[in-house]
Amino acid sequence: MKEEFYNALEEYPVVTAVKDYKGLELALETESKVVFVLFGNITDIAQIVRKIKAKKKIAIVHVDLIEGLGSREIAAKFIKFNTQADGIISTKANIISAAKDIGLITVQRFFLIDSLSLKNVMKYIESGHADTYEVLPGGMYKIITKLAQLSNVPLIAGGLISDKEDVIAALAAGATAISSTDHGIWKL
Repeated sequence: MKEEFYNALEEYPVVTAVKDYKGLELALETESKVVFVLFGNITDIAQIVRKIKAKKKIAIVHVDLIEGLGSREIAAKFIKFNTQADGIISTKANIISAAKDIGLITVQRFFLIDSLSLKNVMKYIESGHADTYEVLPGGMYKIITKLAQLSNVPLIAGGLISDKEDVIAALAAGATAISSTDHGIWKL
């Protein structure tokens, strides 16, 4: 499944990131092969994922944003055994490790706010901890280039990608794909 995910990112490098049902319905009609789910709760996440899988898309759930799931390893198990999701996104290393151990695709999300956070991200990337890394904000092209050179897995640029120019610049800097909640970006 991981290879299918990597191929999907390369084939269509705009990942739809959905934060509500309206966005979900729009994302299901795009060419994007990967959907990042950034909303839901423990009672509806399985239904959200089923809709994505019915359209033959890869469903990646941001477990930190699902109401009712805590920031413990059990969150990964819940997603694995109660939904058809292909993988998870998290900012927490312990959840990424737990998800990887049970065969889920793992996307570790990082927020870069200063040089210390950049140093930490570089350590994680060098360790090969996750299957993919997502760096926010996505408009830091020099940093993306540096991180892409360190990484042997796909790097996704997300956050504050607002137009075609941003998409092209992030990809040119070395990102494998970009993620965006902006419906206009999805149509590029």
